[in-house]
Amino acid sequence: MYGTKSKIELAFEYQSEAAILRPSIHSRRAKLTVKFQDLYGFSVEGNVDDVNVLNEVREKVRQQGRVWWALEASKGANWYLHTTIGQGSALTSSLKFSALANAITLKKLIRKGIPPVLRPKIWFSLSGAAKKKSTVPESYYDDLTKAVEGKVTPATRQIDHDLPRTFPGHPWLDTPEGHASLRRVLVVYSFRDSDVGYCQGLNYVAALLLLVMKTEEDAFWMLAVLLENVLVSDCYTNNLSGCHVEQRVFKDLVVKKCPRIASHLEALQFDVSLVTTEWFLCLFSKSLPSETTLRVWDVIFYEGAKVIFNVALAIFKMKEDELVVTHHVGEVINILQMTTHHLFDPDDLLTVAFDKIGSMTTNNISKQRKKQEPEVMKELDQRIRRLNSLKMEGK
Repeated sequence: MYGTKSKIELAFEYQSEAAILRPSIHSRRAKLTVKFQDLYGFSVEGNVDDVNVLNEVREKVRQQGRVWWALEASKGANWYLHTTIGQGSALTSSLKFSALANAITLKKLIRKGIPPVLRPKIWFSLSGAAKKKSTVPESYYDDLTKAVEGKVTPATRQIDHDLPRTFPGHPWLDTPEGHASLRRVLVVYSFRDSDVGYCQGLNYVAALLLLVMKTEEDAFWMLAVLLENVLVSDCYTNNLSGCHVEQRVFKDLVVKKCPRIASHLEALQFDVSLVTTEWFLCLFSKSLPSETTLRVWDVIFYEGAKVIFNVALAIFKMKEDELVVTHHVGEVINILQMTTHHLFDPDDLLTVAFDKIGSMTTNNISKQRKKQEPEVMKELDQRIRRLNSLKMEGK
């Protein structure tokens, strides 16, 4: 049962309260604390070990960039677009083999990370955003921006409320220019899809898209393809039914993939959705360091939403030995938050996500979603009835 407060609301409450439980950075192994900005302008606070990890990651990014540039030189600038294996007889065996080889190469490359300078172009092409944009007039975004200017809706009011709370302190996002740019993307999309309108969490997703894509219009189309094609439907609608379904599917996966953790957390009466709801709604953008988040997004835009489950399970799996000896809910939240905040090496996370968690097909995830949907809708309906009953009693 959801009670009078939804699990989404409870999750955000627990997230805000859990910060109190986070131990001082000085209790970590190294005593020296340093602050600096990462590649995308976010302030990072860590110890000497964290700095060393980040330097290693930057070197790996440079090395991976050389691999991508070499492939562009040998295969052509847009070789990654030629990865679809056609079914028609006109396509020769050699071309089919070439497409298959490209697809295998591309999957491996993306899991190792797309160089930041290539991210905008590759995301836009492989996610389907370019194709989606091509179906409307070229002036679509500008026209819609002008058409909705000055209009006030519940969505625009919530957006205005959330803008100052979106990555506060960021050198561009937390400025009048940054707020205006993010506002336009969110407001325009709220009018494009009135079923979604605006949902808390989208502000963080859109903000990070803006930093990567560089232009508002490209960020808008990436947001559109994400919500309309990549993620499960109804994740961000008014009742968040899709998000509730995802949480139920995830709980079942924890039981299957991490049975020791599932058994222990059940004994503590800890509902994993109190932590993971934010992961799913914000696509880890509030939890993981920026480059780690974007490495996860690299794979999501190519392989789909199933990757979210792999990554979420991997975070639990990485701390299995610590989680199974916790004695109360606060310890669990603390471990998970400290883990995500200091996952500076994306390879550590993605290696566990794909090598230790194992493969999960989109078809299997879809079957699990269909299995959970009726129960979720039933519980949401019961919650609405309960709220309506309380309103009637209060009159």
